[in-house]
Amino acid sequence: MNITRTRFFSLLLIILLVAPALAQEKAKPAPNKATAKKTVRVMTIGNSFSQDATFYLDELAAADGNELILKTANIGGSPLELHWNKAQLHEKDPADKNGIYTSGRGLKEILADGPHDFVTIQQRSMSSHDIATYRPYAQQLQEYVKKHAPSAELIVHETWAYRVDDPRFNVAKPQEGEPKTQREMYDMLAKSYRTIAKELGVRLIPVGDAFIAADTDPKWGYKVDAKFDAKQAKSPALPDQTHSLHVGRKWSTSKDSKTPSLSMDGHHASVAGRYLGACIWYEVLFNTSCVGNKFTAGLDGDYARYLQETAHATVMKEK
Repeated sequence: MNITRTRFFSLLLIILLVAPALAQEKAKPAPNKATAKKTVRVMTIGNSFSQDATFYLDELAAADGNELILKTANIGGSPLELHWNKAQLHEKDPADKNGIYTSGRGLKEILADGPHDFVTIQQRSMSSHDIATYRPYAQQLQEYVKKHAPSAELIVHETWAYRVDDPRFNVAKPQEGEPKTQREMYDMLAKSYRTIAKELGVRLIPVGDAFIAADTDPKWGYKVDAKFDAKQAKSPALPDQTHSLHVGRKWSTSKDSKTPSLSMDGHHASVAGRYLGACIWYEVLFNTSCVGNKFTAGLDGDYARYLQETAHATVMKEK
C-alpha cells in the first residue's frame, strides 16, 4: 500500500512538473512563412518601362531576405508587335541580327534559359490606350512563352499614364482616339490592359493603377509649379517637382553642344516612380506585403511609407 502511494505521488509530481512545459510548447506560435527566404525568377519581355518598374525590385526583395533572379528581353520603346516579329525572324534565320537582342540571343533562347517562375509582357506606352495594338501579338507571345518556358506563369504588366503636364496633353489638335489628359490616358490603358488580361486568362501587375492613385492624392500627389517659366528658365533652375513619379524637367548637354538645354520627360519613372513600381511587382511576384520594408531608395521615410501603402492597397484591390 505504501509502495502504491509512493508511486502515485511520484507520478503526480511528474505530471505537475511536465504539464506546464507541454502547455508552453503547444502555445508557441507557428513559424512565420513570410520571413522564410524566397527566390523568384522573372523574365521581362518589354521596354524601358519594364526596366523602370523592376529597377529597385532586387533591393526590396533583399531587404526581406528574399532573392530576385531577373532576365530581360527589353527594347527601348518596343511594342508587343516588335517582340513577336523579332521572334519570328529568329525562327526563320538564327543568324539574322534583327531577330536577336543585345544579349546576342533570340527570344526562345532567353526563355529557355530558365527556369522562370514568371514571364511578363507589356504594351508600348504610346499605344497602351489602344486595345487594337495588343492583338494578336499578346496571344501569340503567350503561346510562344508556353512553348519555350512551359513552367512559367505569364503576367501582364500594366504600364502608367504620363505626367499631367506632359507635352502629349498640350496639343492644339489631338489626333482622333488619342488621350487628351492624364486621366483619360489612364482610363483607356487600364481598360485595354484588363481586356487583354481577361482574354489571355492571366493576372495583372497593376502599376498604372498605383501611379494614378499616388499622382492624384491630395497630400502626396505631384502638383505643377505654376511659377516656373520653361521658356525663360536658365540652367540649373528647375521647377518644384516634389513627389513627381516621372523624371520631368531636366537640364542636359549633347555631344554637339556644351550649352545645357531644358528637356521634359513626362514618360519615364523618377526614383519615386521606380520605387512605387517595384513595390507593386514585389507584392505580386513574391506574394509579400511591401509595407514596412526597410529599403526606401533614399526617399523620405513618410513618403516611402505612403508609396508602400499605396502599392499594397492597389494589389489588394486587384486581388
